[in-house]
Amino acid sequence: MTQTPARTPSPSPFPGPLPAPPPVPVERLAFALPPSHDDPGAERAHRKERLAGALRIFARLGYEDGVSGHVTARDPVYRDCFWVNPFGLPLALVTADDLLLVNERGQVVEGGHRVNQAAFAVHAQVHLARPDVVAVAHTHTVHGRALAALGELVEPLTQEACAFYEDHALVDAYTGVAVDVPEGRRIADALGPYKALVLRNHGLLTVGGSVDAAAWWFITMERCARVQLTARAAGKPTLIHRRDALATREQLGTDLVAWISYQPLWHRWGAPAPEAGT
Repeated sequence: MTQTPARTPSPSPFPGPLPAPPPVPVERLAFALPPSHDDPGAERAHRKERLAGALRIFARLGYEDGVSGHVTARDPVYRDCFWVNPFGLPLALVTADDLLLVNERGQVVEGGHRVNQAAFAVHAQVHLARPDVVAVAHTHTVHGRALAALGELVEPLTQEACAFYEDHALVDAYTGVAVDVPEGRRIADALGPYKALVLRNHGLLTVGGSVDAAAWWFITMERCARVQLTARAAGKPTLIHRRDALATREQLGTDLVAWISYQPLWHRWGAPAPEAGT
């Protein structure tokens, strides 16, 4: 029997193992951080652009419910005034040019549409009580309203929920549609130093040191409400221990983390489309 001679393996076109290339210096790696503006006019334009984008994102996420819902941003020049979406204009269509500038008395000082009186009654009082707050978000979402109907806080069931641990409150009463100053003050008092509220039988409200942060806290809180309701329907949820919940809040509960977390949504749905030819 004739044996076939063994083939000599072809030499590999690739060299043998080589040491890994040197790491890229950290200072050369891109990492987005919140912009800062020395010019108040540039800061105003930035806030308006981010506010309009947040409203469009809320529309994409299904947060619109008729004419209910509003997000506001404090004006950097007239600090007792804030920008808000026009009453009745679909959130998906809002641009920076559509926004209204409203004073603390609910009067439109710039713009051509009426303002939602609930935006004035609640948001103005929150802005007055919290000079550190740039933006306030409140819409009537499904899971936020379901949690509010139970009169419950967000429980520490997940690491995302820990961002709100001992940093939000419950307004444990319902007194009708918030359209007057006393009701707005009551809500502002309940918010205190926290980042969020559950308004019983009403919904959720969040605040932030930037539009992006307030919007992200609202989106995250709505998702946490959904997880909480789903987990409870499926069985008995296990809470994260207080010590671990607090430690997680210190890691995930800052406005900077919220801003960073929000950027993929901003670039996907919030940023205005580039003009033709740019």
